[in-house]
Amino acid sequence: MLLSHGGEPARAAGPVARRTVEQVLALAPDEASRAGGRTHGSGSLWADAGCPEPGALWGLCPGGGDRVYRTVVDTDGPAYRCDCPGREGPCEHVLGLLLLCASGDPALRAGGAAPEWARAWLEGRRPSGAGESGGTGDAGSPAVGTATGASGPADREAAAQRAARRAERITGGAQELEQRLTDLLRGGLAAADRPDHGLWEETAARMVDAQAPGLAARVRELEAVAASGAGWPVRLLEACALLHLLDAAWLRRERLPAPLAATVRTRVGLTVPAEGPPVRDRWLVLAQQDSPDGTLVTRRIWLYGQNSGRTTLLLSFGAAGRAPALCLVVGSTIDAEITPFPGGGRLRGDLGERFGTPTEEALPPPGGTPADATGAYGRALHDDPWLDAWPVTLRDVIPVPLEGGWQLVGASDGSALPLTATALSRAGLWKLVAFAGGRPVSVFGECGHRGFDPLAAWSPHTAAEGDRRTKARDAEAWDLDTAGIVALT
Repeated sequence: MLLSHGGEPARAAGPVARRTVEQVLALAPDEASRAGGRTHGSGSLWADAGCPEPGALWGLCPGGGDRVYRTVVDTDGPAYRCDCPGREGPCEHVLGLLLLCASGDPALRAGGAAPEWARAWLEGRRPSGAGESGGTGDAGSPAVGTATGASGPADREAAAQRAARRAERITGGAQELEQRLTDLLRGGLAAADRPDHGLWEETAARMVDAQAPGLAARVRELEAVAASGAGWPVRLLEACALLHLLDAAWLRRERLPAPLAATVRTRVGLTVPAEGPPVRDRWLVLAQQDSPDGTLVTRRIWLYGQNSGRTTLLLSFGAAGRAPALCLVVGSTIDAEITPFPGGGRLRGDLGERFGTPTEEALPPPGGTPADATGAYGRALHDDPWLDAWPVTLRDVIPVPLEGGWQLVGASDGSALPLTATALSRAGLWKLVAFAGGRPVSVFGECGHRGFDPLAAWSPHTAAEGDRRTKARDAEAWDLDTAGIVALT
């Protein structure tokens, strides 16, 4: 990736604000680059890296063989230069350097002199006299090696060409995956659980090469299914069927309804921006859950709109060892605009402008029975057949033990939902059991084909009727969040 700085905006003379992890990941041209950037956001992968002055970063990253890639970044744009073979920028090395900066990784040495190759490029971007190509300062001019978000006709045309090339690669990967699935089923599943069976990792690597990280992740899930114990052939066949469905949907995406086509694009690993008019509402924060994954921490925040009645999911990311930037207090209510992402039942949203300060006066969602929850999940599968779970609220349910686990039983109709294996392994289960104390409670969580995963609980009578004595009694015994919600994550 040899990039020119000619025509790029000149470096700013004033202080430069450090980007957050979310802002860095938003610069990635695709999911494959985003995943590579997360990997290279670890200082252990860099032979040397530094920040000689505010707004300037450089690094040396070992590649294959004896090759060492040289990367330099001007964070003002950002603009960058990297000699890796990547053609779509910013590459994983540029993103990795920016993530090191965002997380304050000590591997990025502050101060000191930059190497000659980095210093020469950075000095070439300093403001210069009129008529010199490096000092135009025209931020609206599209330029190779910048990630300024310019939206001129040339920029849009280049983006369309990149998208078309990537779609062709994904199509080739999907066709190859279809053939591999056919060969697997034709030969039988008996050998698929052998420890030395290399089909899964090889196939996943091919999907990464095709820039389809969503397909690669599902292939790796097949390997986990094959090693999941008794009954694995049935589960593996079901997972293969879902993967075949995703393949077939991608290859015929032009014939699909627009919402389903958007879901398919997201599932194969293409990133799509939030779109449509924002929804302003008073949003109650129902739950917040962090999931560490190697070099990245993913935070999932569930909100409930008091006026719209819709539930939405916010995602935030942070480097390993550091909390994601977005943090909302469970039980608080914010007045804000949220723009939904296309596909997947438009469940995920992007938090926009907030108005005023958070309050604590809000009622949790009314909820329904376990039978209502399974019905809601079934309807959601119509929009996204690959959906693992759907957010629901259960009202008046009692935690009841059963052989090998627990279930939530509806007090009104006796319908029940088993808890997932993940829920059984968390301390939140015992918090829920003790909080309920054998009486009905309301529980918010995710209902899916594996069961129900509880994320928060409250007394339905306290929330709906404002029973001050009950709320006071619960507050004495429990560390309640605002609105009387007990976090179970």
